[in-house]
Amino acid sequence: MRKSTVGARLYIEVLAVFTIFAVSFIIFQHAREREYKVGMINLKLQDYNIGLAEALPYIGEPTEETFADYVKSHKVQGIRVTIIRKDGSILYDSMYKDYMQMGNHLKRKEVKEALKHGSGYDINRVSSTLNHTYFYSATYFPEHKLIIRSALPYDNSLSKTLKADQHYMWFALAAMLILIYILYRFMSRLSDNINKLRIFASRADHNESLDTEDLVDFPGDELGEIAERIIKIYKRLQKTKEEQNILKRQLTQNIAHELKTPVASIQGYLETILENPHINEETKEQFLQRCYAQSQRLASLLQDISTLNRIEDASGLMDFEKVNISTMVGNIMKETALQMSERNMVFDNQLPEGIEVNGNQSLLYSVFRNLTDNAIAYAGEGTTVTLSVKDDTDCWHFTFKDNGVGVPHEHLPRLFERFYRVDKGRSRKMGGTGLGLAIVKNAVICHGGSISVRNNASGGLCFEFDIKKGKI
Repeated sequence: MRKSTVGARLYIEVLAVFTIFAVSFIIFQHAREREYKVGMINLKLQDYNIGLAEALPYIGEPTEETFADYVKSHKVQGIRVTIIRKDGSILYDSMYKDYMQMGNHLKRKEVKEALKHGSGYDINRVSSTLNHTYFYSATYFPEHKLIIRSALPYDNSLSKTLKADQHYMWFALAAMLILIYILYRFMSRLSDNINKLRIFASRADHNESLDTEDLVDFPGDELGEIAERIIKIYKRLQKTKEEQNILKRQLTQNIAHELKTPVASIQGYLETILENPHINEETKEQFLQRCYAQSQRLASLLQDISTLNRIEDASGLMDFEKVNISTMVGNIMKETALQMSERNMVFDNQLPEGIEVNGNQSLLYSVFRNLTDNAIAYAGEGTTVTLSVKDDTDCWHFTFKDNGVGVPHEHLPRLFERFYRVDKGRSRKMGGTGLGLAIVKNAVICHGGSISVRNNASGGLCFEFDIKKGKI
């Protein structure tokens, strides 16, 4: 009973919707076709009016003979031409010569429209003068201060011309009959499939066998496709888990590789010192300095890994507070002033005072500090770093750019990947961990924003990112 009720209800509802659509289509098409045909006839009469106006002299009021000659030389079956002055009085009519009895024409629909819009028409109006139905089309010519009106008798010939084509009505009816048949077939199959799906759900509810071979009972329609997609989703989830495990292994290998380099350097320098107790103090001091530098790089790497893990695993537990970005950037400029000076670089800070957000102080510091360090390391000597901001309602839109060497286009999509380096040897030499931009991206996302990078047209990199203001 439930099966037939659902199928019948859906059948009736779909059929009703299509019936409404078909009726609306017929009405719309009928009106649209009639409007098109009326427009074509009106355009024809408007062309006639314009042709007559072009034949008029530019100086003085034209005579009745001028109009009569034009109408005689440009014959159109049944056409009536009336020339109306701007005050509504008749100057000429091709079919009626007692102009005084014709009255004032200012209140005629087509005349009022012509005076207001330049042209107008009226369909199927009885002429009070000739007692005949006409299709009127009037055009106002300001240079002559005249309204030229042409009209065609609304007889059987014109009525047939304006009559809408009935073929599309038969087409709509045929389409409806075909749809009724298709819907019936579809609803019949749908009812059978719903019943099979109900049986399948019942078996699942009673913990009966749910072997995927049961899907062969479903035909190749929507329900069968849904079942197939459920299996595909399950397989995709399994594949995703495998890919995640692979990524974790790759990440572990990358971390081990990155840790191995500074550890091996420290170990090598210390072994050299221990195996050569009589090494001179200057060389020993140099080796110890290198050990210290590698230990700093190791500490930075561990700190960056810790920061990334903290962002990804506990972003919701981070403390958010009012953070003054303007003050923070000012402090970063002071901290990096010596490095900038050594490379003849300039930091053009265009941030106004009072740029504040509700965010995590440490993460926001990492964003601007890592971008600055990245520019110092790779932009090149004598370059300028520019930081600007725009107020974008609920967030601040920052632009951090330099006019340095930039990055080859093929590397841009991967700049935010962990441990990705454009020039691996140079990056390690500069002390980079390969995680700075990954931290920047994750920190921006943690603050409800997004970040993108591109090469400037004039050279250098340009980072654009948003940080939500939040409740301050």
